[in-house]
Amino acid sequence: MSQALRVGLVGYGYASKTFHAPLIAAVPGLKLTAIASSDPAKVHADWPDLAVEPSPQALFDRPDIALVVIPTPNETHFPLAQAALAAGKHVVVDKPFTVTLAEARELDELARSSGRMLSVFHNRRWDADFLTLKRVLASGELGRIVHFESHFDRYRPQVRARWREESGPGSGLWYDLGSHLLDQALHLFGLPDAISLDLANQREGASVDDWFHALLRYGRCRVILHGGAVVPVPAARFTVHGSLGSFVKLGLDPQEEALKLGHFPPRSNWGVDPREAELTVWRGAEAQSRWLRCERGDYPAYYAAVRDAIHGAGPNPVSAADAIRVIGLLELGLQSARERREIPVVAGDFAPQP
Repeated sequence: MSQALRVGLVGYGYASKTFHAPLIAAVPGLKLTAIASSDPAKVHADWPDLAVEPSPQALFDRPDIALVVIPTPNETHFPLAQAALAAGKHVVVDKPFTVTLAEARELDELARSSGRMLSVFHNRRWDADFLTLKRVLASGELGRIVHFESHFDRYRPQVRARWREESGPGSGLWYDLGSHLLDQALHLFGLPDAISLDLANQREGASVDDWFHALLRYGRCRVILHGGAVVPVPAARFTVHGSLGSFVKLGLDPQEEALKLGHFPPRSNWGVDPREAELTVWRGAEAQSRWLRCERGDYPAYYAAVRDAIHGAGPNPVSAADAIRVIGLLELGLQSARERREIPVVAGDFAPQP
């Protein structure tokens, strides 16, 4: 690993500027080398020494680039990742992986046949509160989980002129934030028995969903995933009830806000969430509550794991197989919302093609 892997970034919109460029630059063994953009001045305002290529294909054609990162509008993920893999590059695609399950499977098959690593940026696995919740669940303190509720609430009452809020494949809050919450639920519990989803356009002028409420059925356990854009006072980020206790955490992980403010890792307080979680456990007939300091959030850990996977020194941190299950559930959720009914989940339907 003495020589850094050179990384190329496609586009320089919000996701590239806020997340990918600073996170890649923060990881030893990775070198952000070039960005494909039609606006070199915008790139050079932040990264004056980086090469700027006029098109994604020009970036893919560079022999020095080993890893290509694709944080572009959702409907472009498939053709760009397909072209990057065809050019022999390892690829990271921002979430959601693709717009359809068929596209996700095709990319997975292409990556496997070409011997290239294909990973999906589900960074919320490295949220401070989610890492803490994983530790609590692994400890068994809550007993058998019967209710898991995950909220991603925002207060953005005005529709903004951006592709995520305009009609088109993969737009809307279900694909944008639902993909995060689905990935976390799948990471903890695996595939559910069934899914039901309700969607709404709640803001004036909204052309795509800006509110979702999904119910995932796991035997006797129920998992609720909820997101909204008109939530002046957010609900708890996580509310988990088990046969022996409860876990409640308020507030979002601080890493995105830090990145938006230009506070990039590494920093001494990187990933520190000042809001503690409340853990309540019943001991006989008495409930005992205590506050838990959250684990440190660690978005750079995703790219460190990508680096190691390319070198054969560790597993892919978010495999295409993982992301295929997310896309499959996003699609089943849309079917549920259209038909206004619960849709059974058949595990074999989401398996990668042999």
